[in-house]
Amino acid sequence: MTPAPQTAQSPTHSPTSDRPTVFVMYGATGDLSRRLVSPAFFELARLGRLPAQWRLIGSGRGSKSHEEFRDFIREALEEFGPQPADGPWEEFAANLLFAGGGFTADDPGELLDVLAAAKQDLGDDVEVVHYLAIPPGAFLDTTKAFATHGLAEGSRVVYEKPYGTSLETFEELDAEVQRVFDESQVFRIDHFLAFEAQQDVIHARFANPWLASIWNREFVAQVQVDIAETLDVAQRASFYDATGAFLDMIVTHLFQMAATVAMEPPADLGPGALQAARDAALQDFRELDPAEVVLGQFDGYTAIDGVPDDSRTDTLAACRVWIDNDRWRGVPFLLRSGKKMTADEQRVTLVLKSPADLGQSLHADAEPATISFSLLEGGALDVATTVRKPGVAGGLVQGTASLPLDGFEGPAPALPYVHLIEHVLTGDRSLFTGVEGLRAAWTAIDRFSQNRPEVLPYAPGTWGPQAADALAEPGQWFLR
Repeated sequence: MTPAPQTAQSPTHSPTSDRPTVFVMYGATGDLSRRLVSPAFFELARLGRLPAQWRLIGSGRGSKSHEEFRDFIREALEEFGPQPADGPWEEFAANLLFAGGGFTADDPGELLDVLAAAKQDLGDDVEVVHYLAIPPGAFLDTTKAFATHGLAEGSRVVYEKPYGTSLETFEELDAEVQRVFDESQVFRIDHFLAFEAQQDVIHARFANPWLASIWNREFVAQVQVDIAETLDVAQRASFYDATGAFLDMIVTHLFQMAATVAMEPPADLGPGALQAARDAALQDFRELDPAEVVLGQFDGYTAIDGVPDDSRTDTLAACRVWIDNDRWRGVPFLLRSGKKMTADEQRVTLVLKSPADLGQSLHADAEPATISFSLLEGGALDVATTVRKPGVAGGLVQGTASLPLDGFEGPAPALPYVHLIEHVLTGDRSLFTGVEGLRAAWTAIDRFSQNRPEVLPYAPGTWGPQAADALAEPGQWFLR
């Protein structure tokens, strides 16, 4: 299916904020900074969307000159893009500074001096944005350090996921965050919420009455959220072995995606309303039953450097989630994510009830229709429906109409971190997780955390252990 021509829209080349801003990126020489955060800053510079006056201070434990840090960022852009030659590199680089020596409550390193100099250069009314691109285990101590060194007042702070690793650690971290900051200052990232295709799920539902009318338990048999990867964990072995697929993906990304599907229509599409609607949906998640969770580990995982020979870390997790409200009661939400699987896929699929389930006798044997959103790259909407098979013999056949969501005229889709950083600048919280929703998510898995099922082996290049297939019965996974 070819998208209808649309009127081209020019990107807005104007600063997001008129206020001078200093970004402090903690963990600036780490993998997250190199691959995602620094490229997003440069993309915003290319689009003219950074404030007219700004500085980016990289904070790290090592020692680098400002020029060495600029070289580091340039090398990151050359590896991951956008290319320095394709944007205002010299102007961008002049705004990059580095503060070594780490940052703790006991020792702020060079940060206070570098920050003071940057603020003096920018003049009055400078806003500071703290961006924590550091391991989650360091969030608590860094938050305490903000208070100790007087860096909290009037600033904004961005926490990467996971925000906590259990209900207990979530409560401990959030109590400190709430002590140091006002909630309006805090932005908690789950970057899957910033995928353009993820946002398309929301807008397609509410802009199309035919979709909105069937978005409920009367017509939907199952909702499936699938994030599959063919890659292993070689580049992140130490982090991954301490975390696993369930904590890395299910209780973070996939819970948020499920809540995006499940939420009630918000009062409007403004930032506060969208976040509140997702949070409310998460609070309706029933406590996860360990018997409805399957954990797997691909054969050969323990042979990876950095992984203990006796590791029982899950590289795949699948579960059945129930949402106790009038819209979704009785509809299973099937969530699955894993490494070394058959294909690279990111999908949200609504499996509709069959004609027989709806009490229709004509064509009662027809396959269930599906409405599926691909979240990869620019995204796509795929609608599978049953029609008459051509020819004298007739019969039924199912076909799929696909609408590529990046096929319209206008600006190219923006990467998630470009959206997120711009939203921090404007104070737009629509793409960030809410504290009550996160509390509900950790509460929903608390019983499972105390009684984790056995980790089952699976062959690389498959869809995981057979037990995961059984979660979809009497139906089947859309990806199979």
